[in-house]
Amino acid sequence: MSNTQRTGVERGQRIGMSLEKPRNQRQTLTRIWHYMRNERLAVWVAIVTVVLFTLLQLVGPWLIGVIIDDYILKLDIEGTITMVLILGSTYVATFGVTYIQMVAMIFVAQKTIRRLRQQLFEKLQRLPIHFFDRQQQGDLMSRVTNDIDSLNMALTQSITQILSSVLMVVGVAVAMFLMEWRLAIVALTVIPLIVFVTKQIIKRSSVNYKARQRDLGALNGYIEETISGTEVVTLFGQEQHVSETFHEKNEKLRHSALHAETISGMMGPFNNAMNGIGLTLVIGAGAFFILQGYTTVGVLAAFVTYTRQFFRPINQLSNLLNIFQAAIAGAERVFDVLDEDDEVQDKQGAVVATHFDGHVRFQDVSFSYNEGTPILKNISFEAQRGQMIALVGPTGSGKTTVINLLTRFYDVDSGQIEIDGRPIGDYTMHSLREHVGIVLQDTYLFSGTIRENIRFGKLHATDEEVEEAAKVAYAHQFIRHLPNQYDTMITSGGTNLSQGQRQLLAIARAILEDPDILILDEATSNVDTRTEVHIQHGLLNLMNGRTSFVIAHRLKTIEQADQILVLQQGEILEQGSHQQLMEKQGFYYNMQTKTQAR
Repeated sequence: MSNTQRTGVERGQRIGMSLEKPRNQRQTLTRIWHYMRNERLAVWVAIVTVVLFTLLQLVGPWLIGVIIDDYILKLDIEGTITMVLILGSTYVATFGVTYIQMVAMIFVAQKTIRRLRQQLFEKLQRLPIHFFDRQQQGDLMSRVTNDIDSLNMALTQSITQILSSVLMVVGVAVAMFLMEWRLAIVALTVIPLIVFVTKQIIKRSSVNYKARQRDLGALNGYIEETISGTEVVTLFGQEQHVSETFHEKNEKLRHSALHAETISGMMGPFNNAMNGIGLTLVIGAGAFFILQGYTTVGVLAAFVTYTRQFFRPINQLSNLLNIFQAAIAGAERVFDVLDEDDEVQDKQGAVVATHFDGHVRFQDVSFSYNEGTPILKNISFEAQRGQMIALVGPTGSGKTTVINLLTRFYDVDSGQIEIDGRPIGDYTMHSLREHVGIVLQDTYLFSGTIRENIRFGKLHATDEEVEEAAKVAYAHQFIRHLPNQYDTMITSGGTNLSQGQRQLLAIARAILEDPDILILDEATSNVDTRTEVHIQHGLLNLMNGRTSFVIAHRLKTIEQADQILVLQQGEILEQGSHQQLMEKQGFYYNMQTKTQAR
């Protein structure tokens, strides 16, 4: 099964997966804190300002009670003016403290998110190829962007507000008991009901927010696929089909988002109702206590304000729930990637290869992408230095898999691969790939200039070396006819160039790398016959003195190979030179005969 086929199967499995339950939220929060604590000073500034903000908010209602009882009711105009100025000063100070708190948390959030985003991107560079086989590109992009942004919003807006709300609730409760314990008990009678309902809402909404983030990733993945495959969609007239599929995924996202937002949205109206009930109880009980002589008008006025302050942070918590739950769900998806096993690490004492002579040996190599479905079965062959080894066979016979194993995109299940008499696992991964050049059938170019794309094979190469590589690859001829020649901008994927032109640039990139071992996987499949003749001359010069592995469907291009390996169903069916295999009149002979008959 090809990488594309495997990816398609597993994508379907993911899209149809059942609703996941959220994992340990406490553990996720702990991990987020580990990232935040690198900015301890700013965090402490935010915490201190939150405490000051809470204290200032608590002083206000107390001052109101004092002003009413000790100054207004006693007709002390001068004292009233003084106390009102003091009260106003507390609210001005509240503004300053709030601003400092906001700046501190923005600083913490941006530094934390930058670090997390950087680690996530670097992790993606270290993950093995088989990880990407089972993931949608759009879903991974969603984790780097949407999920990270959800966490950013929570860090910027939610963390300090949650802390402030908790402190405010505790502080107001303490202040109310110190001022009039009987009224405090009345005000807090609705709290058990609030706690119970809030707990149930959080429990249910967290599951739905997890589903929403998952469905958002699936939708982004589909968008990325259809945009990348616009030509295929148009050619096959499947615009209506992809629109209907998009509608299904969009509807699925709407459904999970609706459930998440609706359930968590119940918090606001419920808490508002509890706020009104609590305030009603306080006013009724307070009026009774005043008539009985237990308390004063000023205390009741303070309690009315305290009651509002008590329920306001609870309402804020309900509003923050959306952001917070989305952040937790997004953080879990980010940590899922960070927790993936890296590509197989270099073993202890791995050798840094500085040069390969190019003696390659496969000995009884077996491999399967999925357990129980072998792709290669006991493959054995040997390539001497400077030889050209051709791999031919029907689609799915294992040709590309041989290359994937040689470059350690995957590791063998059993058997051994050696370069220059040493198992490839004894070399560091980076140095192994540094000396192996590869040109794939599916060419990928990055957004940037033609010069930058060729130089990707050797970042410190001079302009002269870049142009020389292009000439060897026969890319120079079409480049010099472009408006800006080597400084012509290429769109992502090279879509503003023909397939043949993209192939030529990929070959030039490999030539510039100057590898010791060269791999050409259908390297000329997208080039016209005339251009292919020129490229073959350039490739023959490049392959001179280098061990080369060539996969080709055009059998004429590998007739000069030193060895031709004919693979079928993961086994070497025939092996030898072109002449030897033609004389056998076996499978290879029949392939040649069919090709010539077309």
